[in-house]
Amino acid sequence: MSDHDLAGSAWVLSPSQYLEKRPPRFELPVAPKSQYVVMPDGCRLALDAYIPEGSTEISFATIVVFTPYNRRFKQTLAGAEPTPNIAKYRDFFVPRGYALVAVDVRGTGASFGIRDALRSPKEIDDAKQIADWILTQPWSNGVIGSTGISYLGAAACFLASTGHPAVRAIAPLFSVSDIYNEQLFPGGMLSRVWSQNYDELMLALDHNDKKKIAKFPYFNDPRLDGPQPVDEDIEGTLVAQAIQEHRNNFSLHDLMPELSFRDEGPLHAPELTTDACSPFHYLLNGIHDDLPVYSISGWCDGGGYANGAISRYLTLKGKHDRLLIGPWDHGARTNVSPFRNETSPQFPILAEVLRFFDQHLLGLNTGLEREAPIHVFSMHAEAWRSAPTWPPIDHQTKFYLCEGGCLSHHKPNLITYESYQVRFDTSSGTQTRWERLGAANVTDYYADWSGRDQAMLNFTSEKIVTDMEISGHIIVNLTVSSTQRDAALFVFASEIESDDRLYYITEGMLRALHRKTAPTPKNYQTTWPYRSYFRSDAQALVPDKAVTMQFALLPVSWTLKAGSRFRISIAGADRDHFPMIPNGMPPILRFTLGGSDACSIEIPMRERST
Repeated sequence: MSDHDLAGSAWVLSPSQYLEKRPPRFELPVAPKSQYVVMPDGCRLALDAYIPEGSTEISFATIVVFTPYNRRFKQTLAGAEPTPNIAKYRDFFVPRGYALVAVDVRGTGASFGIRDALRSPKEIDDAKQIADWILTQPWSNGVIGSTGISYLGAAACFLASTGHPAVRAIAPLFSVSDIYNEQLFPGGMLSRVWSQNYDELMLALDHNDKKKIAKFPYFNDPRLDGPQPVDEDIEGTLVAQAIQEHRNNFSLHDLMPELSFRDEGPLHAPELTTDACSPFHYLLNGIHDDLPVYSISGWCDGGGYANGAISRYLTLKGKHDRLLIGPWDHGARTNVSPFRNETSPQFPILAEVLRFFDQHLLGLNTGLEREAPIHVFSMHAEAWRSAPTWPPIDHQTKFYLCEGGCLSHHKPNLITYESYQVRFDTSSGTQTRWERLGAANVTDYYADWSGRDQAMLNFTSEKIVTDMEISGHIIVNLTVSSTQRDAALFVFASEIESDDRLYYITEGMLRALHRKTAPTPKNYQTTWPYRSYFRSDAQALVPDKAVTMQFALLPVSWTLKAGSRFRISIAGADRDHFPMIPNGMPPILRFTLGGSDACSIEIPMRERST
């Protein structure tokens, strides 16, 4: 099966059908126009401008992308793609009549400056200055949009938060909104992928360290040799000076321990909290009320990027806003569904973004208003669904964790307990949603999942009589005690087919220290339990005293097949992705089964006949 947009009947006019109406009409320039633009503080930012050719039209709407991954590489041999991070936008949008501007953010590529944080707040002012510069160009018609995957998508949100009047629409793709819970500290626990793998990648690029760059498949073409100088820098003197400045860039690995609580920044700059570096912190106050935003993500998009897309949609509530979530990993490099027949995604994501930009940047009548605002792909059914609101399924089916490892609709009256000795060598594997965030190529996600649950505490349902669709967030309510003053809970959902094959569905995690829930702030709306992760809300456990912890698994759309069973697996560690909690003190966890405090799960579930 494929993730193609014709799987199901979710669109009136599918993205691929729309794309047939919008063939390329322009030619790419042989080379972009490249120059420095000077910021008010004197920092010079390098950019490339690609202007459509082969037409009498002289002015165009502009799509601007901001990247820390080198807007363009210098080539040592012909034949290499010099813009691995930008090429897809260049090759798609420019031939269809958009100018494209690609910018090295400060402290990266050929730009000068020093990075002081992940997504520094300084980049917001830089984005506004670049928008001002675009408006002065003879090829600009005064209309700007922005898009991009990951960092580029978050930068699009930074641009929108400036309130710049020329910015008419953005499409953040696979991009974080809250870097604390969605990225650096999922469930309040430090992510090793970010503190190690990603930090190594960024320092390799920032320092132009070829030996370290070679470790990352996305950038290791030997025909590429560091950032491309701008046109005026013929000898490469300026880019060499810029790279020298980059050697003073911050190290995420060194900084992350100082960001353990959301409301605290590093000791040297307490104002530089994770909120100050997060798009959600600025969007609600800066964005125009009517600015269209299209948020796109995947069910295996890192540790919480789908939550960022959903929260962005729920928070902004714009009448033209849209949400799309498919069966993809971070950046849609892979179709993650185990029931696919092709590894590479077939869904034309940029065609969907094109229709959105054509409507809101070019003013074309694309028929977009006839489409539902939300589209999700249900894995195992292998079909797209449309929905008018989030969540797609707005009611919950409750199951209770029962003695003997059962999941039941009926709450046991008799109170019993199930104990579990945490083992810090428990792992979810090395083919997971987490590896992709460190720029690793994964094609078969959770291929080794079968058997991993044997090291965990399992609760399994009876066989399902008819196909049941799960769409939204599974909520767990666990009443548990620990023999230590802290603990970690990792909860995994799986489907066991009638032939006993086990398939990973989704997961969620929470550090017990952060169990206290809180009202959602105005700038980060959710339909799942929210917590502040503030030091003032942190609470150590009292050993052997039970507490109830409620949290959501990462969102998913998955159809359980008739004859299958549903399983919840609980662990106290995931050694390949998170540190031990508490370090060196593996606790015994005791779960309450039955009675008023019975452990339970709530699943957004409905029968599905087709």
